[in-house]
Amino acid sequence: MSDFAFFILETFIKCIIVIAIFATLAGLATYAERKVLAYFQRRIGPDMVGPFGLIQIVADMIKLFTKEDIIPSHSHKFIFAIAPLISAICAFVALAAIPMLPEFVLFGRVIEPIIADINVALLFVIGTSGLCFYAVFLGGLASNNKWSILGAARALVAIISYESVGALALIAIVMLVSSFSLVDINNYQSDGFFSWLIFKQPLAFVLFVIALFIETNRTPLCLTENDAEIIAGYGTEYSGLRWGMFFIGEYASMIAGAILVTLLFLGGFNSFWIIPGWIMMIVKSSFVFFWYFWARAAFPQLRPDQVMKMCYLILIPLAVLNLLITALAVLL
Repeated sequence: MSDFAFFILETFIKCIIVIAIFATLAGLATYAERKVLAYFQRRIGPDMVGPFGLIQIVADMIKLFTKEDIIPSHSHKFIFAIAPLISAICAFVALAAIPMLPEFVLFGRVIEPIIADINVALLFVIGTSGLCFYAVFLGGLASNNKWSILGAARALVAIISYESVGALALIAIVMLVSSFSLVDINNYQSDGFFSWLIFKQPLAFVLFVIALFIETNRTPLCLTENDAEIIAGYGTEYSGLRWGMFFIGEYASMIAGAILVTLLFLGGFNSFWIIPGWIMMIVKSSFVFFWYFWARAAFPQLRPDQVMKMCYLILIPLAVLNLLITALAVLL
């Protein structure tokens, strides 16, 4: 087989594997979240369907596939229909430039567990994942429901504001590494535990994680739903599989975010002592992913004004200060 034919086949297989694995993981994440929250709240969680309640995922899938697909009569039907697809597609496209594991040899050829190793991968991932908020905004706007529009507007304002926080935090990383490539950022941290960027950029780490919670609509910083409204925010009018597509996109974004935090700050897929890099990558990403559940169970929902005040009065000044200190450190 020629090199070009092998490249085409390899890329196609990688795309299928990424879609299959991450779509499955998104379903498993819903089960994991329900179990973790149950343990935090001294409940049992899903335990009736299958061993430990694992088959509950299949029951939920059957319900989503068979539930009636309702489109409000006064909605903008085309935009209402495609908004959930935008959410899922943008989340999976962002995964294309994220290296998952160390490279390995298969059939005498070196396989890199990344679909597209581009030199501006960080920009690509942030840009494509940031497009997910269009799905939230368009879905709420097209619903022709005042509560959906309010939820979409709150989400739009918060996501755009906190993207500034996340971007300023990442600029500090780029200044240190002198590259936008996620592979280069991973290799920069290959000199051992204390070369991890969390030790060189602890403030950027905190700022980026907070921005990530906003980007993925996670409690306690989620503004798409408001407890006082007792409804589902932008997704109020959605049902069935369209509703499920929003959450597949959301959980895929959460998994991608956990991997991104690991690559940027926690040493990536570099080996640690006698532990292989691929095991370290899975363990660290799983631990970061657990933070989503931990925060939801431990902290109360913040009011919209508190979230926005924290962004403009605290986090953006801190991000700018961190950037100035990093610039001075690089120059000196």
